Amino acid sequence: MVHWSPFVMSFKKKYPWVQLAGHAGSFKAAANGKILKKHCDCEQRCLSQLMGDILKPYVPAYHGDVLKDGEKYNQMEDLLSEFDSPCVMDCKMGVRTYLEEELTKARKKPSLRKDMYVKMIEVDPTAPTEEENQQRAVTKPRYMTWRETISSTATLGFRIEGIKKEDGSVNKDFKKTKSREQVMAAFREFTKANANILKSYLSRLEDIRRTLEQSVFFKTHEVIGSSLLFIHDKKEQAKVWMIDFGKTTPLPEGQELDHRVSWVEGNREDGYLYGLDNLIDILREMADETDAN
Repeated sequence: MVHWSPFVMSFKKKYPWVQLAGHAGSFKAAANGKILKKHCDCEQRCLSQLMGDILKPYVPAYHGDVLKDGEKYNQMEDLLSEFDSPCVMDCKMGVRTYLEEELTKARKKPSLRKDMYVKMIEVDPTAPTEEENQQRAVTKPRYMTWRETISSTATLGFRIEGIKKEDGSVNKDFKKTKSREQVMAAFREFTKANANILKSYLSRLEDIRRTLEQSVFFKTHEVIGSSLLFIHDKKEQAKVWMIDFGKTTPLPEGQELDHRVSWVEGNREDGYLYGLDNLIDILREMADETDAN
């Protein structure tokens, strides 16, 4: 059933259904255009609050908790239900994908991780230090901070996690997609440089940015590991949604984030709007290119 994790699963013969987030097995199909996602207190709290926030049109509709096969699930809208053989892209937003507390916790007990060393050399055999090569292991804080520097996360404030095309083929080989030009090439392939699709995506992103800048929820939360999900089909329907709130945490009362200010450990800034600004600039340039041709 699982094509690859955490992106694609096939639940229905109608189309390969895209797993929105989390680990393989986190989702179950549900009736009436809904899906079930394994319960997460943090995500449930966020979705409940978002249903009363101005961001509501840009997140999956939340329909409460359900029990199925003895497990608890968050029930939400299946974002693919209105599309015909959709193309889907997952962009993880922000300048980091780990919470500050995760880094602090990892530093307290910095045990050597052989599995993370293996992951590191699979992507870049030259990345480990001489000492790390001798140990054939790296610490989790080292891996966490390195991971953000090899993609566009640290430079552009977002990274492409994966793309599924209308034929069902999947590409998740974006770990080293770092430059603006590489990101544009991926978007060109994803949209086939279709002017209508690009303009629809651009318009939707501008609406999301305008709404984020006014949202009380957004100002008062550190948004980590959340994605923008791009979906379009051959009818040139194209929409974007904010998804994945399992690491979105409230700030202490009275504190707010700018979401564009550089992250310095302790300020909890996530760079979400910095990434969105860059994403919008890239799509605007692409839309202008298609107009010129």
